[in-house]
Amino acid sequence: MKLVIPKQHGAWGMLLIPFLLSILLGNPTIYHIPLFLAWLFIYLATYPFLMYMKQRRKKEFLYAALLYFMIAGIFGIISLLYEWKIVMFIGILIPLFIVNIYFAHQKKERALTNDICAIIIFCIGSLIGYYFSMKTVDTIALWIAAVSFLYFLGSTFYVKTMIREKHNLLYRNLSWGYHIMLPILLCIWSPLFSLLFLPSLIRAILLYGKKISILKVGILEIFNSVYFFIVALLVLPYTM
Repeated sequence: MKLVIPKQHGAWGMLLIPFLLSILLGNPTIYHIPLFLAWLFIYLATYPFLMYMKQRRKKEFLYAALLYFMIAGIFGIISLLYEWKIVMFIGILIPLFIVNIYFAHQKKERALTNDICAIIIFCIGSLIGYYFSMKTVDTIALWIAAVSFLYFLGSTFYVKTMIREKHNLLYRNLSWGYHIMLPILLCIWSPLFSLLFLPSLIRAILLYGKKISILKVGILEIFNSVYFFIVALLVLPYTM
């Protein structure tokens, strides 16, 4: 059986950044390792599963999903032995995943609503990672999830204006308006928050309409995501 690996590079950032922020800004423990591996293999499983929902004849997607889910289950059980109360987050994740299944079945997985639900799922991962060792969801946990959501939502708008919706003025205006207003509104709470989103604002406006390959768009987003991660790690403890 061939390994099926998700091809969406942006989704890897969504998987890693909120979760790692929650660990590093919370109380890192060795038990976060099996928890992260469980989260990783759940993500690896959902990709072939959703692909199978689109192409039922390709059983290899289903087999890959089952394999990944089983591995995730093993690490999940180890994690539950440390903190079983994280199961309460499943009730939030399931409805969002059902939305993903619906759009995959309709072959409309690029729909904005589907993207937003996926982003929320990844941000809930940060709450799980934080609660796992801190035993609470406090202000820091909520801000980690919130700024991660805001960042990746902006990234979604930007990427759409550079690729699939590059001739859509509605998306351009939505992206520009979002990236301009976000740092202004967050500055009301704390000027430090604005630092998180300034590079996103600059690239959303200056790069729009430029002939940039999909590969270069992805590479630039990787650098921007690394910047966001580092700055969030530095400023979030001082904005509460």
